[in-house]
Amino acid sequence: VSLDAAKVINVTPRYAKLRAGANGSVKGQIIGWENIELIKEYPDRILIASIMEEYSKSGWEELIDRVEQTGIDAFEINFSCPHGMPERKMGAAVGQDCVLLEEPARVALRSGCEGIAAINTIMSVMGINLKTLRPEPCVEGYSTPGGYSSKAVHPIALGKVMNIAKMMKAEFNDDHYSLSGIGGVETGGDAAEFILLGASTVQVCTGVMMHGYPMVKRLCEELKEFMRTHDFSSIEDFRGASLEYFTSHTDLVRRQQEAIRQRKAVRKGLKSDKEWTGDGFVEETESMVSN
Repeated sequence: VSLDAAKVINVTPRYAKLRAGANGSVKGQIIGWENIELIKEYPDRILIASIMEEYSKSGWEELIDRVEQTGIDAFEINFSCPHGMPERKMGAAVGQDCVLLEEPARVALRSGCEGIAAINTIMSVMGINLKTLRPEPCVEGYSTPGGYSSKAVHPIALGKVMNIAKMMKAEFNDDHYSLSGIGGVETGGDAAEFILLGASTVQVCTGVMMHGYPMVKRLCEELKEFMRTHDFSSIEDFRGASLEYFTSHTDLVRRQQEAIRQRKAVRKGLKSDKEWTGDGFVEETESMVSN
């Protein structure tokens, strides 16, 4: 949502797929998605308005005031959409400028926001058609960089969410703030990974565009099965459970060296022939084999 809808004019085609396989292949699993698009009643659900405006304080204030009057439950302030009309200092032009937003997540929380959503799509060029030599998606022979999403961005998103979650835990009372994980969520396992890294919720967009709304129910069932497997009764039972297993590379080296030292210290073989047993001689023999 922005103040002047007339500024947002979409083109067709506006999407491009990246498949596992050779350039231009029409077969293979879809692993990436590029978007150059400008951005029944359920009373028991919440409605979040995602808003984006030009680099103008008064514009943002007016937009928030107008949208708030519609009765929405929360705002998602979009500072980083790569296809958010950057030539007019919208979207990516704001979110990727370190002078404007030094550390977006930390600054947002200190400024009064109640949570962080990460990550947005990533600025990309999907590829070049090697027959026509034109970029994709191609609109009258031309294209523009757009937002990259789908499974290919999932590892990047996990890394960013992990860093933000650790920052929130160290510098803020993370019980009072929420973190929403976004990026390549198509299965219950994908959702569980974000939650294990500290996310309170996850968001899905490209997955639904490719697989339809039924995937949401399937995702929920897969997440419930994961929880049953580990005997978790709620999201909070495992939210952030994997964060403690991240450390520095230096510490990884130290841990591995210590593990090697301990393994070498374990006694192999028999100290004397008196230690042979009748029942365990096969294992005892194997313990003294060198290859």
